Amino acid sequence: MKKVWFLVLIVLIVALFVLNLLLGTVHIPFGEVIAILLSPTSLAGAEGGSAVFSNIIWSSRVPQALTALMAGAGLAVSGLQMQTVFRNPLAGPSVLGISNGASLGVALVVLMSGSLGGVALSRLGYLGDVAMSLAAIVGALAVMGLIVWVAQRVQSGVTLLIIGVMIGYLANAIIGVLKFFSNEEDIKAYVVWGLGSFARVSGDQMVLFVVLMAVLLPLSMLLVKTMNLLLLGDAYARNLGLNIQRARSLVILSSGVLVAIVTAYCGPIMFIGLAVPHLARALFRTSDHRILMPATMLSGAALALLCNLIARMPGFEGALPVNSVTALVGAPVIAAVLFRKHE
Repeated sequence: MKKVWFLVLIVLIVALFVLNLLLGTVHIPFGEVIAILLSPTSLAGAEGGSAVFSNIIWSSRVPQALTALMAGAGLAVSGLQMQTVFRNPLAGPSVLGISNGASLGVALVVLMSGSLGGVALSRLGYLGDVAMSLAAIVGALAVMGLIVWVAQRVQSGVTLLIIGVMIGYLANAIIGVLKFFSNEEDIKAYVVWGLGSFARVSGDQMVLFVVLMAVLLPLSMLLVKTMNLLLLGDAYARNLGLNIQRARSLVILSSGVLVAIVTAYCGPIMFIGLAVPHLARALFRTSDHRILMPATMLSGAALALLCNLIARMPGFEGALPVNSVTALVGAPVIAAVLFRKHE
């Protein structure tokens, strides 16, 4: 049965990826999409409708679909790692304040640029996007480094969880102060970034993002055995020779890097990391991470592609905020799964 579900998820991802290329505010015939994908060089110099369609596919829809696929997989794996290391079903990628750290980094750059430099970062185009991505990575990695340092000195997972939540509150408080003293244009740019989007990654940025995630996701699979041991409880895992603090730090480091990269490129994407591990457990009916890790990865990719598709369905002008769609799509599904589980 597990093989069947894996096959279903793979087919679903392929179908959703194709639909992401087909559907949008501009209708592109299926034949045109196939022709553009099979021979991009021949259409590069095309004129009229074919040139427009080619530009839409390669400049917008393919980067969005690849970004959604990789970001969904990364956030889902990160959520599973957090839920395992803390043995808490409500743990997610943002539970340790890593997402808040990324948001604080962006807030420091975006909200202070207009006040100190006199030029709003949102007006700098590509340079502004790069600055925001770097700020998010630095902010997330700074908080993650602090969390890993604390994890090596704190025995209790609950204490570490509370410290992470407090770091998140502290970051939000600083962001609130920065908003109070910032001008309207900078606040708007920060709020738009905070809504989350798979559409802001394109060109070389998209290639770098996909390569980073293609490296980080397989590396996270190396922690499968460690995560299975952590599920047994600290005392039993320690008797089996596992260094609890080192193992916990490695899992948090893996989860934190995934969240940092995704947040830097896409903004804070909520709900996927929290919900998808529950969905994968319900579908595959196992706690074995040798099965659960790839299942969560595929489920996260499929859900992110679905949310991206809904966010820019035909009939919508522009695109809906991804965070609104992830909650609208995922919350009823996960609620149904949990109710069914406890019946």
